[in-house]
Amino acid sequence: MASPPPRLSPERPATCHVVVPGESLQAVVDAAPDRTALCLSPGTYDAPVALARGVVLWGPRDAVVRSRGQGTTVTLGGTGTQLLGVTVDGSGDRFDTTDAGVLVLGAQDARVEGVRLVNATFGILVERSRGVIVRANEVVGNPRTSLGMRGDGIRLWETRDSIVDGNVVRSSRDVVVWFSPNNRVENNDVENSRYGTHLMYSSDAVVANNRYVRDEVGVFVMYSRNVDVDHNIAADAGGSAGMGIGLKESGNVRVRNNLLVHDSVGVYIDESPLQPQDFDAFDRNVFRLDDTAVVFHASPRGTSFRQCSFRDNSVQVRVDGGGDATGITWDGNDWSDYAGYDLNGDGIGDAPYELRSLSLDLIDAHPDLAFFAGAPTLALVEAAGRALPVFEPRTVLRDAHPRMSPLPIGGSDAH
Repeated sequence: MASPPPRLSPERPATCHVVVPGESLQAVVDAAPDRTALCLSPGTYDAPVALARGVVLWGPRDAVVRSRGQGTTVTLGGTGTQLLGVTVDGSGDRFDTTDAGVLVLGAQDARVEGVRLVNATFGILVERSRGVIVRANEVVGNPRTSLGMRGDGIRLWETRDSIVDGNVVRSSRDVVVWFSPNNRVENNDVENSRYGTHLMYSSDAVVANNRYVRDEVGVFVMYSRNVDVDHNIAADAGGSAGMGIGLKESGNVRVRNNLLVHDSVGVYIDESPLQPQDFDAFDRNVFRLDDTAVVFHASPRGTSFRQCSFRDNSVQVRVDGGGDATGITWDGNDWSDYAGYDLNGDGIGDAPYELRSLSLDLIDAHPDLAFFAGAPTLALVEAAGRALPVFEPRTVLRDAHPRMSPLPIGGSDAH
């Protein structure tokens, strides 16, 4: 699993007009010719400031553009406009006007890179734009504020052909991609937030090599098609809604080589794929120490799990509503509770893996028992059901070719 690259300050433009504290930053910007580079000296500059006409505003980390407590602090528009390296401190506090540290609005080929944002209600908002790069920024929210009352760390809205790469988001609400096709979210580090990455109506997307730790949800794909979710880490996704990766009414989603560790739910699938011609594929994902590795909201279809590793999870697979997952393709996965054998030594169990669960049958019949899921009480019920099979629990799933040993994390295999 890849880690986000080191975050380096953007290089100072070779030729630039030097700006010193005390000058009116907006006046300097307004007087600058198109595509001029302005270099801030260390110090504090009053906001708000609006950049356009391809102007580049660069500064070191100790050049601070500070809000007066109202509205958005820095706005970018036009073509080729850039904000690089500076610290943006504060914004207004209104949610109805989405007061942000940085707003990219109606821009083409804009760039926000190496910027540190603190004390802002919303971090970086990109709206109705195209070809925007949001790279290597640090967005720091307030961990003492409840999740629902924080603003989004990074948001793309009606924005396409853009890249969100190598950013660090801490104690924010969400990293959101809404109504925005053909974007890439890569190499980001999102912690102590709500949604690590939330796609809605945002098809043809890539979510790859991100690290989500102690968020309520790592990646959630909703109402989207043709999405790749690759090589991400989602760990410690907790709470009643905690999940590493979730799909809702989404199709042609390829979920590969992800590490899902100590999550309430590793993968949650609800009515996906929605269209009968679509298919969702989960390949070479690793599930470790999850309360439940995979949850289907209803009896699923059109989905496969191949070469995944299910180890030391309290519950391997659950289907809500009393259904089963026998309509899913399960092939070549490894299961820590597989009790089969491999006489020919080819690394594949000679008997199929079948998941049968008396405790899940009881929970389906009496939903209040879900409170005891993973507890010794239901573990004893499960053990008794295997030792003294008075009646046979229903089959939840069947894997005809279970692996005898797990794949390396992030690896692949010819089997």
